[in-house]
Amino acid sequence: MTATAKPSLDQELAAQFPGTELLPQETRDGVPTFWVRKDQVHEMLRGLKTAAGGFRFLYDLTAIDERERKMREGQPASDFTLIYHLLSMDRRQFLRLKTPLEGEYPAIETIVDLWPSAAWYEREVYDMFGVRFDNHPNLRRILMPRTWQGHPLRREHPARATEMGPFVMLEDKVDAEQEALRFKPEEWGLQRSSADADYLFLNLGPQHPGTHGVLRVIMQLDGEEVVDCVPEIGFHHRGAEKMGERQSWHTYIPYTDRIDYLGGVLNNLPYVMAVEALAGIKVPDRVKVIRVMVCELFRIASHLVWYGTFAQDLGQMSPVFFTFNDRERIFDIIEAVCGGRMHPSWFRIGGVAQDLPAGWDTMVRGYVEHQRKQMGEYDRIVLDNSLIQARTRGIGDFTTDEAIEWGVTGPGLRATGLAWDFRKAFPYSGYDQFEFDIPTGARGDCFDRAVVHVQEIRQSLRIIEQCVNNMPAGPYKADHPLTTPPLKERTMQDIETLITHFLNVSWGPVIPAGEAFAGIEGAKGANGYYLVSDGGTIAYRVRIRTPSFAHMQMLPLISRGFTVPDMLAILGAMDFVLADIDR
Repeated sequence: MTATAKPSLDQELAAQFPGTELLPQETRDGVPTFWVRKDQVHEMLRGLKTAAGGFRFLYDLTAIDERERKMREGQPASDFTLIYHLLSMDRRQFLRLKTPLEGEYPAIETIVDLWPSAAWYEREVYDMFGVRFDNHPNLRRILMPRTWQGHPLRREHPARATEMGPFVMLEDKVDAEQEALRFKPEEWGLQRSSADADYLFLNLGPQHPGTHGVLRVIMQLDGEEVVDCVPEIGFHHRGAEKMGERQSWHTYIPYTDRIDYLGGVLNNLPYVMAVEALAGIKVPDRVKVIRVMVCELFRIASHLVWYGTFAQDLGQMSPVFFTFNDRERIFDIIEAVCGGRMHPSWFRIGGVAQDLPAGWDTMVRGYVEHQRKQMGEYDRIVLDNSLIQARTRGIGDFTTDEAIEWGVTGPGLRATGLAWDFRKAFPYSGYDQFEFDIPTGARGDCFDRAVVHVQEIRQSLRIIEQCVNNMPAGPYKADHPLTTPPLKERTMQDIETLITHFLNVSWGPVIPAGEAFAGIEGAKGANGYYLVSDGGTIAYRVRIRTPSFAHMQMLPLISRGFTVPDMLAILGAMDFVLADIDR
């Protein structure tokens, strides 16, 4: 008996959406990609989400200004392209839908009615590109100030101060800026009063230790109870994606370190993986294991910062000193291996900057042994503390379905009981060769999120120990002409090789035209880079998908009905970084 061949995804889509015009596009990353007309994309997205085993997760939503792009063979003509990245957890598959938009300031129907998480993504596209979303409930700037002129990710918008005139702060501009800052609850969707109560409005931040950075949370209060809240972001925005259009492929690597600035090389990895996918570079096994080991060290470092500051948010002082001390032990290893500490910028296209130094294994083994002993002590001080449990159990809870609706990944998603980890679902850098478990919770509250974080530290220690015990021999860089910097041994042999080396180091490699996405399990959730090359030494478009952006959008849902002190527990358990939100 012959088994029936499983239909391909394009055949499934054609059968599921008869009459919908689907134009497939080949991409370097192998993600199924289809062009859909803007008048058909909304219903197609609805069908994809609601179908059995469908694409329930809106992973990302972004755009490209296509007006200066040259290498677009086989793609529909468009001035702007809207891109929907969808994820099916049942299939363990990504799907990319692209919609061509015509005109200087095009418009398209919102999908907030399908995914509440689309609200911020669409506001970002409007803010950065000027694309309007019809029937959006609150279409306004999100990262840039209200008074900002222009849309920064459009090709005509200047990228450097030298491309603009001198800044002048005239008196009328001061007045306009002050008026724009005036708080009007109605503009935020908040009511001043109800039938039986007048509400109090309280600012948490933008300078408050509980916000862990420059974040403003406007709370609508009825007494101590949080009726509603609105997070205001963008204070930390510095144009990280725009910078990617002005830096060469390898000089942009240090900029990635500053996204989740607690994650170090966890930011480098998805970026270099995406470039490697564009260039067709396969890295050696030794590179994969080195990358895994250093990434897991930074995952622990990030979680240790979270552990200490979370306890501090809830009133404890000692744990933050203990955890930061252990973080310094990790940085001692990072400094010995990479030369840097918090921002080593050590990964390279096709490999790492240099091989591991002599004695690295002794340092790493010593740290693993020390940290395992410390974990029990920290749990006794923090998680076993009755006051900590009283402040976190049943607080800020949400379900798995709610997490998926709002785009939650990482420890927050796993705390709801779903064992979803990109290292297992889409094994990269050889993670499928390692033995580790996926910690989960049950209630999805602040306490469960804390427990998952702590258990992840223990699992990372397991992975690091396996790296030490099974580090393969071999080169630390791929033997490929587009790796950066290229191997130098041959440069003194002939002038042609020397010139090639000089150009690759100074100008950077010429990456073939195409598009590629790479995603990893970052310290705070799913972190990914979507890169577009126009066949040059600089990216045409750099899109950074960060977990904290999606997580912060969920804050109003999980804080309503709780109190002001509970808000600090909720923010602390979320484990966000403002640079990760604002980029």
